[in-house]
Amino acid sequence: MKFGKELTAQAVPEWQDAYMDYDFLKTLLKEIQSFRLRTNPPATSPGGLKRKLTLYRAFSGLTRRNSTNYTPLSPSSPDLELQPILVNSVNLAGSQSYQTTFLMPTVRGGEYELVFFRRLDDEFNKVDKFYRSKVEEVLKEAEMLNKQMDALIAFRIKVENPAGWSDRVADMTRLASEVAASTAALAASSPLGARERRRGLHLMDAIEEGKSLQAQSGESDHDKVGKESDNIDQKEEEEKPKSLVRTFRPAPLEILNRARINNTLATPCSTIKSFLKVPQQTELKFTRENLRKVEEQLKGAFFEFYQKLRLLKSYSFLNTLAFSKIMKKYDKITTRDASQVYMKMVDNSFLGSSDEVTKLMERVEATFIKHFSNSNRSKGMRVLRPKTKKERHRITFYMGFFSGCTVALLIALVLIVKVRKIMNNPGRITYMQTMFPLYSLFGLIVLHVLMYAANIYFWKRYRVNYSFIFGFKRETELGYRQVLLLGFGIAVLALCSVNLNLDMEMEPKTKDYEALTELLPLNVLIVTLPDFFLADQLTSQVQSLRSLEFYICYYGWGDYKHRQNNCKESPVFITFSFIVAVIPYWSRLLQCLRRLFEEKDPMQGYNGLKYFLTVVAVCLRTAYSINKGDGWRAIAWVFSSIAAIFGTYWDLVFDWGLLQRHSKNRWLRDKLLVPHKSVYFGAMVLNILLKFAWLQTVLNFRVTSLNKETVITLVASLEIIRRGMWNFFRLENEHLNNVGKYRAFKSVPLPFNNVEDDDHDD
Repeated sequence: MKFGKELTAQAVPEWQDAYMDYDFLKTLLKEIQSFRLRTNPPATSPGGLKRKLTLYRAFSGLTRRNSTNYTPLSPSSPDLELQPILVNSVNLAGSQSYQTTFLMPTVRGGEYELVFFRRLDDEFNKVDKFYRSKVEEVLKEAEMLNKQMDALIAFRIKVENPAGWSDRVADMTRLASEVAASTAALAASSPLGARERRRGLHLMDAIEEGKSLQAQSGESDHDKVGKESDNIDQKEEEEKPKSLVRTFRPAPLEILNRARINNTLATPCSTIKSFLKVPQQTELKFTRENLRKVEEQLKGAFFEFYQKLRLLKSYSFLNTLAFSKIMKKYDKITTRDASQVYMKMVDNSFLGSSDEVTKLMERVEATFIKHFSNSNRSKGMRVLRPKTKKERHRITFYMGFFSGCTVALLIALVLIVKVRKIMNNPGRITYMQTMFPLYSLFGLIVLHVLMYAANIYFWKRYRVNYSFIFGFKRETELGYRQVLLLGFGIAVLALCSVNLNLDMEMEPKTKDYEALTELLPLNVLIVTLPDFFLADQLTSQVQSLRSLEFYICYYGWGDYKHRQNNCKESPVFITFSFIVAVIPYWSRLLQCLRRLFEEKDPMQGYNGLKYFLTVVAVCLRTAYSINKGDGWRAIAWVFSSIAAIFGTYWDLVFDWGLLQRHSKNRWLRDKLLVPHKSVYFGAMVLNILLKFAWLQTVLNFRVTSLNKETVITLVASLEIIRRGMWNFFRLENEHLNNVGKYRAFKSVPLPFNNVEDDDHDD
């Protein structure tokens, strides 16, 4: 794989604008190369010479020695004319920047190289500034985690030793004094041994229980230990017991005096409390249950912090490697030796020389292993560095197997209907009113699953970080093959049930059905119905919810024994038809209102209005389907049209970020992940058509001779397809918003809240 593609593949998607623009710099080098080829075409070699000239040089590769460390030439150096570039550090607007001076501007094509180095400096200063800002952020976050760990350790002491901690300190002090006396006696007979023993004891003294992170310190733990061990050699003998007493330092409990536990669980109750301005913090209760919750929260915070450090380290490495690669290409094209000078500057810059991230990673690992993995390093590192889930061949095999079974069962179903001429049987009307709605539920579910699998495939192809947006656990989310396997598995079970129960006539003698075969759809439902209905996805599965209601009525009232459908005549069923239809939209309305109160964002109020209009339209359409009449039809048509227009505009402008007149991509947005603009225009037109497809339930268009239940299922399928298309562009827009804000990590709530910090912030 070429380095440009490798850089794109390994880069953090949300930081893509902060990486070195390797492709553009390579384009500038191609312009330099093209100019050189135009002005100085390569000499043609003799026809008989097949080998490269370098193959005829004297062989000295095994004895050649590497040169010593390279030192860039200073401006006063006599060999300055041999140096193609000079890199200086300048202070612009209070920040450190680097400028490269090209020392050969008068050579032919020098203007091309001037442009290259000017853009190279811009890219390096951008990368260095971004990396510096992110390191400052993690240092501040490390300081905050340090305070949280001090509070956790003190909290742990209060829980595990609520009354006897002072006695334990006294015992440890007494024990340390006795050890000190013994050590002093040994020191008289063996000074060297005593010195080594003191050194070892003081090394243990460096490990303090309450200081798990030292983020703001410029010295490493090993440097501090070394200095302290040197200082102890200079102490007098009478000070030895005092130093030994310090081998055990309990964490200060005073940190808990002004600490509170944050209520980080987002619930409707917490929203109401926030609206009423009720404090979200609670008093400390030293129970093991609270200790477990606090430890779990801090464990998650340390995990996310460690992942951030890993990405920062990768960012530094990839960009440093990118500058090295591009400078080697420059040397190869221009036959100059500028890479050593430039890379010396890169190595001395903050990007190349800062080791704060590496130190923090080591300290986080030590803290996590000690406090959250019971000092088991392998266990702790498995959590901090989860292995990438391997793609297993059996998943692909079973996916292909079940997809083939699905196609075979569909063909068998069509052939059975055609050969037996089932659609001409008198029982077809009863079958379509009873059994078809039961089985169509699984068709809608399978279609939604297949659309989700397609979304995953295209999200990965166009590098949409969907796992971060959805909050999936890293490296454990399902791939599109696993989702396809689930969908085809449901399809096989449902189609097997359909083929086994494809009977449209009553048994002529008893005028009854076999209860066992009629229970097949219910058995399939129990086995395969997972929780697919979340948030906006639920709004596209209204027909599925109504099918679930029909399941309860059909089997609960015993109609399955005679294949009768008396549900629509029941007032209870009619009432729940309204309730079930509006549940998805009502839940989204409540979510919008909640965000309106919490975030004070008026756009959430407008979004809630959209769902309110949809609730009204759905209720009126349901009323029209039950009562029938021109009045109900007119009102349902008007409100359905208003809801469709409002919803379509919201989809295109706010959810997809399209229809922007002043964008560089007219009527689209400035940044697009799909390279073909026609895809976006086609999606907009298709979204409008599918959005208005549900008006067919009001206008009652006749589509050839299809049964009413079939038309309803087709309209529901079109809505699911629209939702699947909406999913891709909605997450693309969300991903690009994250890219614009360089937001690559989710904020993890911390368990403790310090009142002093709140006062300081105020």
